[in-house]
Amino acid sequence: MMKLEDIALACVLVLLASGPSCMHMQPLVRKTLVPNASALGAFCLDGSPPAYHLQKGFGDGANNWILFFEGGGWCGDISSCLERTKSGYGSSRYMHKWAFFSGILSDNAYHNPDFYNWNRVKLRYCDGASFTGDGKFDNGTTLLYFRGKRIWEAIVRDLLSKGMANAHQALLTGCSAGGLATFLHCDSFARMLPKASVKCLSDAGFFLDVKDVSLNHTIRSTFKAVVSLQGVKRNLDRRCRKSMYDPELCFFPQYTLKYITTPFFVLNSVYDAIQFHRSWVPYSADVGRTWGHCRHQLAACNADQIAVLQGFRHRMLKALSYLLKDKQSGGTFITSCLTHCQSNAQEFWFAVDSPRIHNKTMAEAVGDWYFDRRRTKEIDCGYPCDTCRNLAPLPQATEYAKFESLIPQAGTHGRIGFNNY
Repeated sequence: MMKLEDIALACVLVLLASGPSCMHMQPLVRKTLVPNASALGAFCLDGSPPAYHLQKGFGDGANNWILFFEGGGWCGDISSCLERTKSGYGSSRYMHKWAFFSGILSDNAYHNPDFYNWNRVKLRYCDGASFTGDGKFDNGTTLLYFRGKRIWEAIVRDLLSKGMANAHQALLTGCSAGGLATFLHCDSFARMLPKASVKCLSDAGFFLDVKDVSLNHTIRSTFKAVVSLQGVKRNLDRRCRKSMYDPELCFFPQYTLKYITTPFFVLNSVYDAIQFHRSWVPYSADVGRTWGHCRHQLAACNADQIAVLQGFRHRMLKALSYLLKDKQSGGTFITSCLTHCQSNAQEFWFAVDSPRIHNKTMAEAVGDWYFDRRRTKEIDCGYPCDTCRNLAPLPQATEYAKFESLIPQAGTHGRIGFNNY
């Protein structure tokens, strides 16, 4: 039986992440620690076993699977990785026992018409490198495991034994750092299920390799530090590494996307709140603190700031051009919402006031693409489009600041890593 504090916590998470009241909560899904993970060398940063949440499918979805990579930023130095071990982003000891499944993970046929009865899995994120690292730090005093790739493989192995080996259809997806993991593991997942129809969807994971407003490579420095510290480079796409002057840059989706052969869908905002806050206009670049109000509401941006944001929008669409123009199996739903992570939030995924492009919600767009009902390459018009007017103030843009204060590793400005996202 769930404890009262677990129920209360679940309500808080619902309000922060999804918006609907707790009266409409769906069943919570219990955490599963991966058995025999230690034999595979699969550990969270602190050496604890990795975990996931599985809600079994039913009816005609009993042999179909969705795997959802949890997001949570990255750590590219020992200090920030150690900080994560004090939370669920670095240790399964601190992970909540229960997870609320909403949006694309919902088991409600009305709220999630195409995937509600599939086997739905949330992969907990405790390695700090988008499930790609393979190394260890041990100086005799401090021990950290960088085993994201082994965590991914250990979870898949366990799920194969629980019926996924018989999958007919499968979708690999994830949000933020988990959305980035979807790019990095898409083809390997398809190889693990040779008899299934496999496709991949990244939500808010298309991080751009661009200079910030002060012309510094903030996000590039972050990613290169993660790749170097955690032994990621050898796990990046081999063809991409051979083609790049700096193979570490293959951690960026824009460089690896063209090498992915599995059908791929990109769900993103061209004004992604986290890229806006942490890589395009980081605090270190906002010396005069002129971007404060603009960060949280596009209507508060002046003409010069809007011009800068439209430049980032142009760069994102250009980086997606391969998927938009040449890849028939690819799909997109690119919004103009100042938000981050949309598919696991019910009001974005499928609701009365959900953002629509050409009168289509993202749930309908993804379903049309996955089941080959029609070609789906939806792109919202630029600001001041009113696609998200019914969602103002946008939950994902405003609540992150509040949520950040609840997480032990928050407030690490100046360190290498975007913790919490």
